[in-house]
Amino acid sequence: MPHSAPLHRFDQRALAVALVLVVIWGGNFTLQKYLFGLISPGGFLWARYLIMPVCALFLMRWRFGRWLPPLPRKDWLHMAWLGFIGHSLHVGLVTYGIHWSTAFSSSVILACGPIFTLLILRVQGLERLSLPQMAGVSLAFGGVLMFLSDKLLGGNWQAGGGDLVLLVAAGLFSYYTVAVKPVMERHGPVLTMGYATLLGGLPVMLLSLPAGLNAPWSVLDFWAWVGLFWSIMVSAFVGWLAWGWINTVRGVARSAPLMYLMPPMAGLFAWALSGEQYTLTKIAGAGVTLLGVALAQYAGQIKWRLR
Repeated sequence: MPHSAPLHRFDQRALAVALVLVVIWGGNFTLQKYLFGLISPGGFLWARYLIMPVCALFLMRWRFGRWLPPLPRKDWLHMAWLGFIGHSLHVGLVTYGIHWSTAFSSSVILACGPIFTLLILRVQGLERLSLPQMAGVSLAFGGVLMFLSDKLLGGNWQAGGGDLVLLVAAGLFSYYTVAVKPVMERHGPVLTMGYATLLGGLPVMLLSLPAGLNAPWSVLDFWAWVGLFWSIMVSAFVGWLAWGWINTVRGVARSAPLMYLMPPMAGLFAWALSGEQYTLTKIAGAGVTLLGVALAQYAGQIKWRLR
């Protein structure tokens, strides 16, 4: 039996930060739904990419001592492509998907990301899927169909369409996750995140400029402004920096299962703060989906450990 690697000295601290992040991200679905109702999804996107590129510039200035650290010419196009996939497309689709769907549904659908990651790795020839993993993929998609069935059969096409948009967004983020790995290995997370945010976020800010200028900012009271900055700077920007640190300390394999706590947390926030209701079919579909995702993601590791 192989000896387990010693724990990092900050392991317990990283676990505590991860659990706090799960709570923050779970509540952010309901918070964003509320903000979209005030300033529209387009207004939110404009504010997000007015603020996040500034945060990215300050982060690079703090880390490298320069506002725009040098980047090899061959990597500029790659960074722009990553920014387009990760920020322009993924974040844009997630924003409108959450607006059209519900907070709980959004969290469950986005939790399917690991399924798409496995499929992308399989298509690229980087990983072979075992029979248990294939069963997990099938189970997860069956759970998604069960989860969507009450909306589609009930004629709620907007909410069902929002979930399908989120499913596409989950696939895009999985592609981004695979494509960004070699870039992060060359340049590190700060430089990669900084340039991807700048190159992918600024076009979104310009495209959403009309919505941003027409948004009724005067309706935001003090706490709405606090919520807006919390969603953009704490949940989005600081949150993903913290998640990168957590994965460095604890490892991806030990941190990833914590993300399965996010849909239940999002469901609790949505039920308590916005009165969202759940049918037995929806709860069962969510359970089957998360079970399938977990089986597909960890079946290969379980098989290796049992040898």
